Amino acid sequence: MPARHVLLAMAVAVMWGLNFIAIDASLQHFPPMFLVALRFALIAIPTMLLVKRPDVPLRWLIGYGLGFGTLQFLFLYWGMAAGMPAGLASLVLQASGPFTMLLGATFLRERVTGPQLLGILVAVGGLAVVGWQRAEHASVLPFLLTLAGALGWAIGNVCNRQARAANPLHLTLWMSTVPPLPMLALALVVEGPARITDSLTDFTGPGALGAVLGLLYTVVIGTILGSGLWTWLMSKHPAGVVAPFSMLVPVTGMTAAWFLLGETVTVPEMLGGVLVVGGVLLGSLVKPRPKRLPDPAPVGARRPGSRTSLGPVLAEK
Repeated sequence: MPARHVLLAMAVAVMWGLNFIAIDASLQHFPPMFLVALRFALIAIPTMLLVKRPDVPLRWLIGYGLGFGTLQFLFLYWGMAAGMPAGLASLVLQASGPFTMLLGATFLRERVTGPQLLGILVAVGGLAVVGWQRAEHASVLPFLLTLAGALGWAIGNVCNRQARAANPLHLTLWMSTVPPLPMLALALVVEGPARITDSLTDFTGPGALGAVLGLLYTVVIGTILGSGLWTWLMSKHPAGVVAPFSMLVPVTGMTAAWFLLGETVTVPEMLGGVLVVGGVLLGSLVKPRPKRLPDPAPVGARRPGSRTSLGPVLAEK
C-alpha cells in the first residue's frame, strides 16, 4: 500500500478515535436515545434526496440499519451516558470483531480457522479482564451496554456482507435512513418529549456549544468523511491490508480521552485492552489458504468426452 494510503488509513483511525470524544461532548447536552435519532436524521435526509438507493435486497438494508445503526449506537450512547468512559468504550467496541466471526460461523456457515478461534479466545479473555475491573471499581452496567453495542455492530456486519452492495458507501449512507424513526419513538417513550424539547431549544448551558460541535463532528467527520475514505481504501486494497488499521481506533480513543478528558485506566484494564486488540488483530490477519488447482493434464493425455487428445487443447487457444 502506498505511503499516502497508509497515512489516509491512519487518519481515518484518528478520526474514529476522536469520535468517542465528540460523542462524550454531545451527551453532555442531548439525551442519548434522541441523540442517536438526531445523528442519523442529519445524514438520512440529504441521503434520500441526493443519493441513489443501492440495489440490494431490502431486508439486508434494514438489517444493516438495525444492527449497525440502531442497536450499536443505542447501547453505545446509553452505556456512555450511564458512565462508560469514552476511551474504554472505544476499546470494548472492538469486540465486534470476534462477535462477527462467531455470527458468520453460526448463520453463514463460514469456516473459522484455528488461529481465528485463538484470537477470539484471547479477545474474550481481555474483555473479561476489563469487565472484572469495571465490576471492582465502578458499575458493570455501562460495560455490558457497550458490549451489547459491539454485538449490534456485528449483526450489522453480517447483514452488510449478505447485501453485497456494488457501492458500499451508498449502502452505508442509506443505512442511516433506518434508525431515526425507531430511535425517536423510543426516545419519546423513555426520555420524554419535555427533555427532548429542552435539548433542542435551550442552549444556555455550559456544554451546549460543545455538544453541537460534537454532533457535527460525528456526522461530518466521523461518518461521512471517515466512512468515505475507509470505503475508498477498501476498494483499492485487500480487506486484510486495510482492516488492521482499525486497531488504532482504541489507541487514539484512549489516548485522546486521557489527554482531553483526564480519563485513566487501571493496569489490569490496560492489559485487558492489549489482549482485546491482539486477539482481534490475530483474527483479522489470518488469510484463507488458496484452493489448490488440479494439475493440468499432459498434452498427450485423453480427456473424457473428447475424440482426440489434441482437439481440446487446440480449442482452448
